[in-house]
Amino acid sequence: MKRRDFFKTTAIAGGTLAMAPLSSCVQSTTSTDTGTNYADFELNETTIAELQDKLSSGAINSEEITRKYLDRIGQIDQKGPELRAVIEINPEALDIARQMDAERKSGKVRGPMHGIPILIKDNIDTGDRMQTTAGSLALAGVPSPDDAFIVGKLRDAGAVLLGKTNLSEWANFRSTKSSSGWSGRGGQVRNPFCLDRSPCGSSSGTGAAVSANLCAIGIGTETDGSIVCPSGINGIVGIKPTVGLWSRDGIIPISHSQDTAGPMARTVTDAVVLLGLLAGSDPGDSSTDLKKGETFTDYTRFLDVNGLKGVRIGLASNFFGFHAEVEKLMKEAIQTMRDQGAEIIENLKFEKRSEAGDAEWQVLISEFKADLNDYLKTRTGLQAHSLADLIEFNRKNAETELKWFGQEIFESAEKTAGLDEPIYLEALKKSKKLSREEGIDQLMDQHQLDALIAPTNGPAWTIDWVNGDHFGGGSSEPAAISGYPNITVPAGYVHELPVGISFFGRAWSEPTLIKLAYAYEQATKHRKAPGFLKSIV
Repeated sequence: MKRRDFFKTTAIAGGTLAMAPLSSCVQSTTSTDTGTNYADFELNETTIAELQDKLSSGAINSEEITRKYLDRIGQIDQKGPELRAVIEINPEALDIARQMDAERKSGKVRGPMHGIPILIKDNIDTGDRMQTTAGSLALAGVPSPDDAFIVGKLRDAGAVLLGKTNLSEWANFRSTKSSSGWSGRGGQVRNPFCLDRSPCGSSSGTGAAVSANLCAIGIGTETDGSIVCPSGINGIVGIKPTVGLWSRDGIIPISHSQDTAGPMARTVTDAVVLLGLLAGSDPGDSSTDLKKGETFTDYTRFLDVNGLKGVRIGLASNFFGFHAEVEKLMKEAIQTMRDQGAEIIENLKFEKRSEAGDAEWQVLISEFKADLNDYLKTRTGLQAHSLADLIEFNRKNAETELKWFGQEIFESAEKTAGLDEPIYLEALKKSKKLSREEGIDQLMDQHQLDALIAPTNGPAWTIDWVNGDHFGGGSSEPAAISGYPNITVPAGYVHELPVGISFFGRAWSEPTLIKLAYAYEQATKHRKAPGFLKSIV
């Protein structure tokens, strides 16, 4: 499947770590290291609330928690299974943890993230000693001058910035034949459930790291599927907020119409804790200039174990039917929702899905060039100052950057003529109309729905650097193109490979989606720690 079709039909969108070969031909369903139990970790599957209880009681301090996660990264990410999910460790992580311990000892606790280690994707600026590269060697060597807006809020909340996660280079927007999770700087991220399988893109490193318990929680970014697909395929929870709920200031862009960062966690509760802490208006991002009441500083108020009772949920049938085993899981999920009191409305279709996808593609390649060129102006000392410079850099460094796939998307974007171009303006108008008032809003109005659901992903495919990704199915497109919210929750497993279910709906409907996703999670509790299998036969 081409990268363009990926956007249209499924999901995208210390030192450095070198790429190592995968043993994809190994016929085994055992641990990668005989006798090693990677679930034997003191903080395995520990939630934020549980960490806070330990911190409050004095059973452990933030420095000790941070050291345990750093040791875990050393054992699993850089040795052992070699997930390569973490592209860089923050050399200041322990200093931050000690500061949070000192504050706690003095009686100051900033909130639920005080002293909690977090990993963030390597396309989010940090004004410290870490780099921000989008996985590209072209941006390596020179840190960002300032924190992204959401990073500043993380620091204010008392979070410990543990490091940055690897990703699909340039957020999977460079080639039509790329391998999700591969970057020139970080190598290939592996799926912790099965190491020869894809972690999906582009927030692959965050998805794998959170799932493998390398941190308490993580942050990814999405243009079309890059939070929900790696969350679903790595067996965790991901929230793609309404565009504008979180600031995009200081995040390497693809599209200002669709980009957003969001939380990735092992539980809905943890994801929701972070969602509210980083929500809010930012003068540097006009999309966050919101009407009063559209955002909340605390979304945990919407966690309701009985949240499925009396609601109407529509099945987005366009996104079903691509895999028999996934269908079985979805039928089980639907029955669970009915048992919990939900009314399910079947066979709802996005009639103009293909037209919306075509328009989206034009929007993405046009905005990518303009938005990326603007971002690069905020960075000094880099080897590249424009998309054209990046294309040339990759050509000159083909042995490292273009070894496995090309830069066709870069080249297509470079040919666009700007955001005043009629073809772009028409595509923007069309994509929003078809995905909003003639898409999600129309279906929800006609059938009086609280939300729509669909499978987030199919079983993870085998990593293939020669041919690139070969996706099964997914459902990120409607929420991505419209800029509306989407939450994925674990829905079960196909031969030990995780599958997620997505809850999506109107703009600013996070409270409703949280209620539904949490109630489903609590009724099923499908999440389990990964087994680090070599292969599945």
